[in-house]
Amino acid sequence: MECGVCGGTSFVRFPVLWPQLITDWQLSPREVEYINRQQGEICLQCRANLRSIALANAIRRFLNTDQVLRAALAGPPGADLAVLEINEAGSLTPTLRQCHGHCLGVYPHVDIHQLPFPDASFDLVVHSDTLEHVAQPIHALVECRRVLRPGGALCFTVPLVIGRLSRSRQGLSPSYHGTVTTTAPDFMVQTEFGADAWTYLMEAGFAEVTLIAVEFPAAVAFLARQNGQWTGPAGREPAT
Repeated sequence: MECGVCGGTSFVRFPVLWPQLITDWQLSPREVEYINRQQGEICLQCRANLRSIALANAIRRFLNTDQVLRAALAGPPGADLAVLEINEAGSLTPTLRQCHGHCLGVYPHVDIHQLPFPDASFDLVVHSDTLEHVAQPIHALVECRRVLRPGGALCFTVPLVIGRLSRSRQGLSPSYHGTVTTTAPDFMVQTEFGADAWTYLMEAGFAEVTLIAVEFPAAVAFLARQNGQWTGPAGREPAT
């Protein structure tokens, strides 16, 4: 396996799930194993975990490049992208900042339910393990599509339990991501995503959805394209 962020080939693995979260999600031993890999298997060179590598590979697919992401965004056309990063996308933030048109929007100053940007502002929207914490995920995806230029792309990850359908945690006991002691409201899980996660993108109006896997089922990223023809970046300034 090669890291799609930096090209590294050496990895180390750490367990990240804890007993209460395993119980809350009703995870089987196999699910625990691959979700631990998704979050806790890390490239020794750049420290990207498998979900960040899957996300990097989705962006590379959008750019139609065989270069690792760091190289692809270091020069044109990647460096000229107008990119909206919603919250910090795992370990990819320093790499995404290579883009001259990079804009980082962090909750609560930027709410994915109501993005404070004009229509068609960005070539690329990126977020990682954010959507599961959002009260109205389809509405949030509609907002991501709204700010994309024609042919632009949304690339994101969510924790996936592939052997079941998505379910809302409304009415269930509160469950939080982060650490065993995390209780901050914005870390509370609203949706547990499963095999039908791609349908949320179709409901939001995207006409084309591609799944990018790394060590399936450990890590899966979504690439969803806005309608229209992407003409490429043109040294645009970031939206403000």
